[in-house]
Amino acid sequence: MAAHTAEMSILSGRRRADVTPGFLVRRVDGGSELTAYRRLRRETFVDEQGLFTGDDHDEVDDDPRAVVLVATGADDAVLGGVRLSPHGVPDIGWWTGSRLVVARGAHASGIGAALVRAACAHAQEHGVLRFEATVQRRHWAMFTRLGWTILSDCEVAGVGHSRMRSPIDTIQSATDRTKSYLAEVLAPLAEQAGGLGPPGFRGDDGVPVPGGDTIAACDAIIPSMVERDPEWAGWCSVLVNLNDLAAMGARPTGLLDAVGAPTRSVLTRIVRGIAHAAAAWDVPVLGGHTQVGVPASLSVTALGTTTRPIRAGGASVGDRLRLIADLDGRWRPGHHGTQWDSTTGRSAADLRSMNRVVADLSPRAAKDVSMAGLAGTAGMLAEASGAGVELDVTSIPRPDVADMGSWLTCFPGFAMLTADRAAAASPEGLPNGVRCAEVGVLVDRPGVRLRWPDGATTTAVAAAVTGLGRA
Repeated sequence: MAAHTAEMSILSGRRRADVTPGFLVRRVDGGSELTAYRRLRRETFVDEQGLFTGDDHDEVDDDPRAVVLVATGADDAVLGGVRLSPHGVPDIGWWTGSRLVVARGAHASGIGAALVRAACAHAQEHGVLRFEATVQRRHWAMFTRLGWTILSDCEVAGVGHSRMRSPIDTIQSATDRTKSYLAEVLAPLAEQAGGLGPPGFRGDDGVPVPGGDTIAACDAIIPSMVERDPEWAGWCSVLVNLNDLAAMGARPTGLLDAVGAPTRSVLTRIVRGIAHAAAAWDVPVLGGHTQVGVPASLSVTALGTTTRPIRAGGASVGDRLRLIADLDGRWRPGHHGTQWDSTTGRSAADLRSMNRVVADLSPRAAKDVSMAGLAGTAGMLAEASGAGVELDVTSIPRPDVADMGSWLTCFPGFAMLTADRAAAASPEGLPNGVRCAEVGVLVDRPGVRLRWPDGATTTAVAAAVTGLGRA
């Protein structure tokens, strides 16, 4: 009966009298808790273990970007702590953890593991894509249970240590969530002749319409976004479709929309966003379907023309991957870290100029960066080309306010990936704020890997992104 009562307390919300919190992990920026953490470090690493002489203070303690997490007991006494910080300048998403310490007598309380988990969570939440630490060998077991892997062995003051790395799956999770199911779900469409596009265009967002030079693209906006930010949803429904056409080198000729809304007010705001975008890019809405009194929904089809459509799968191993991205703008309010708004502040002339860049370059392959993010989209281009891709983290241009993890997984507004031979021409006359850089290379191993300044590589996506294979 006692066990049953304990279980029911979880469901009912009644506090169990026999349970008291042992400690709390939180971030500190100064004051007595930071002083206590450093004192605990000195007692452990200097006085007890002799790893340092006099003091263990170093340059990380002076780095304003460093983060300190401490565990405090019920009496607010500091029972342990850990710090984490970027590895070098600028911060490219490579962080290290260090100075993990737990007070004598508190080692059996789980504080050490809790601090490590909290540090990993903080790192991932702030866009870190590579998180490592130099760990005393006697702590291997704890770190291994938490999923860390050993990279190499070393010694600090004659004491055995190992360099270890935490598993971070930010990019893998983003691609799994948005693209990994496509091959299985779309399989019935591929059974029909011509299904999923003509040869060479399988998996492209836009596709040549048989019998002419028309290119068609279609995208839907997630209902929650339509409900929460109707004008932005309307704008984006045009933006993403025109990006699809631009990636294929097509000139847009018209749009069709299908709009549903629960109220006339929401419907009006959605249409207003569509109209503003259509006017900005000078592409008319030719018709569509409009309905009120239904759940929010929005999809747009864009039509364009080109006699030389550019494929997403036209590249091959060894081709260089180039990013052309508009870094001006800001995170869209309500979508921080997931949607970059660079287009609503642009002039019509800038928007139309940017959409001609891929056509002017005529690369072997191109793809606009979609909701799979820069890394996921690079993986899709590579997959369609029968390859994998390695991204050079330090070469990727990004806004100053965007951390690397967010930038590689967000919808960036206007961003194009092209693949071509190393000697391919660079775009000219780009508007201010639009950057172009070579950011990677297609390789023969499937998936997406990140290359870091020290030559190390980490796996961002373990295998093909969509499973659709070569286009």
